[in-house]
Amino acid sequence: MEFDRLVVSFLVDEVVGGFFISVPPGHIACIYDRGRGVLKKVWGPGLHLKIPFWQIAKLFNAQILEYTIREGFNLKKKEAMGDVPIRTTTKDGHYVQVEGSILFKIDKKNAPELWENVGDNFISKVVRPISRSRIAAVFAGLTLEQIKSSRTQIEDLLTRELNKQFDEKGLICEGTPLSEVKILEAEKKTPDAEVTFVEQGS
Repeated sequence: MEFDRLVVSFLVDEVVGGFFISVPPGHIACIYDRGRGVLKKVWGPGLHLKIPFWQIAKLFNAQILEYTIREGFNLKKKEAMGDVPIRTTTKDGHYVQVEGSILFKIDKKNAPELWENVGDNFISKVVRPISRSRIAAVFAGLTLEQIKSSRTQIEDLLTRELNKQFDEKGLICEGTPLSEVKILEAEKKTPDAEVTFVEQGS
């Protein structure tokens, strides 16, 4: 009896429902065709036809997403939308800790390439490593005085730098608002030369 229910459910999903792709508002769909691979066409919101069994649909959220960089963020899930604070050294030798957000979205026209070349795990494969690298690099080229006086310009610079890397991956950075940049001091060096940090004045 249970087997019959499973078979009926499978047939309903794959034969009856399998003819259609229902794309909700704020989303897009890409199609994997078993003969031609990932198709270049992108389907927007609405009901669309596909070939059951032969074509598989993948839904993507096309809205602006917030990737949060903050203290205490849980990184146990690799695809979690965020990261722990990024620590780096300024041009004039000060240690800083950066917190903020990255606002990004999928580039609709390049969504098929994102799915084909990166897959589902684009947070851990693209957003996190690129954001860590570019944010650290930008702050490494600035002096402490520039960081204190040029917040808006730094946010614009970060957005441009991230877009240089995101563009070829099928993502668009809409902005990088900074919430806090803490000035740190090197407290000591461990035997393996790793720097341990403490907040300035603590």
